[in-house]
Amino acid sequence: MPPTTSLPIPDHPGLTASSPGRLAIVAPGRFFAFDLARELFRAGVDVTVFTNYPTRVVERFGLPRERAQTCLPHGLVSRGIALIDPARRFEPPLHRWFSRWAAHAVSAGRFHRVHCFSGVAEELFLALAGRVKKSLVRGSAHIDLQSQLLMEEQTRAGRPIEVPSAWMIAREKREYALADEVVVLSRFAWQSFRDQGFPESKLRLLPLGAELLRFRAESNVIKRRCDRIRAGYPLRVLTVGTFSFQKGALDLVQIARELAGECEFRFVGGIAREASALRREASGLIEFVPRQPEHRLPLAYEWGDVFLFPTIQDGYAVVLAQAQAAGLPVLTTTNCAGPDFVFEGETGWILPIRDSRAFVERLKQCGRNRESLAANVCAVHEKFQPRDWKQVAEDFIRPHSSRTDAFNS
Repeated sequence: MPPTTSLPIPDHPGLTASSPGRLAIVAPGRFFAFDLARELFRAGVDVTVFTNYPTRVVERFGLPRERAQTCLPHGLVSRGIALIDPARRFEPPLHRWFSRWAAHAVSAGRFHRVHCFSGVAEELFLALAGRVKKSLVRGSAHIDLQSQLLMEEQTRAGRPIEVPSAWMIAREKREYALADEVVVLSRFAWQSFRDQGFPESKLRLLPLGAELLRFRAESNVIKRRCDRIRAGYPLRVLTVGTFSFQKGALDLVQIARELAGECEFRFVGGIAREASALRREASGLIEFVPRQPEHRLPLAYEWGDVFLFPTIQDGYAVVLAQAQAAGLPVLTTTNCAGPDFVFEGETGWILPIRDSRAFVERLKQCGRNRESLAANVCAVHEKFQPRDWKQVAEDFIRPHSSRTDAFNS
């Protein structure tokens, strides 16, 4: 393993990092790679992002242009094919293309550590074998569990939905084996790897963050929300993200159907192709608002009284942290990062997957106990301090400081 160097971290008082030298973050798309890279750069880490986004987009996230290398043709082709290839026939060549490009680019840069998102790591890791420390980011549960849950959801929906292909399942499992460590984003994801027999010594928990200054609600927003709740108006139930079967679209529609007239439902975000028919069925039950740029999302959160997220499986849905930063009590499932930071009955509620009745009953209780719900809103606003990206960078720099206790640091 390359020698480490000790360096002070600007704007991170009292923290000294043991840095592995030059760091490459490899991500086809954005995910959270740009936020993490920005904070690592501010912390004094020699980091470069390898992506298929234009460098001007990377700059908008606060990372200097020279800290990004892009395979722009891959990004353009991938987005074009996504519109015409629902069967994902081009999935293998697209993933191999990006991974081989990254292998060439990272090798030329003499990097000491590579932090790569799953699905595009195999060729990169094989090319770098024995030369660098290889860290694999898995944004969801172990792919075997993800596949099982989504196949069950496909049966429940009675229509085809997007599930991991056999090719991708085999590829990701090879990547798990090639990695020196696999980084997961929640205890749920951590446990899914352990349940599949993956060695705990190769697992690392790195919970993500939110931009607190952007999403934290002002006191007047909290007051208006509490006044509205106490006045007895229909509760405003907000969901932000992607309307898809993986995110619990079936349950969301059923919940809205059973509470029609008692609550107002609004969904802000994109509609997965697989769920377009379901979205049309729900048009009279849920107000659908198109996907918003991130700088406008705080206004979206202001509308709600509670945040509903009945996901079937997630690694870390950043909208949960955004919602709590915005002062919204959260109703979500066990199969995500919600259990890691929602205090049951105080800042929200954790419920089983595929149990729309449990969500309906909880929302009815919220409607019957308005004073208690207003107290929940105040508790979220006063007590909840989601991790910001600076804290995520600190934990990334200190890889051995914590494992499953990352949320308690």
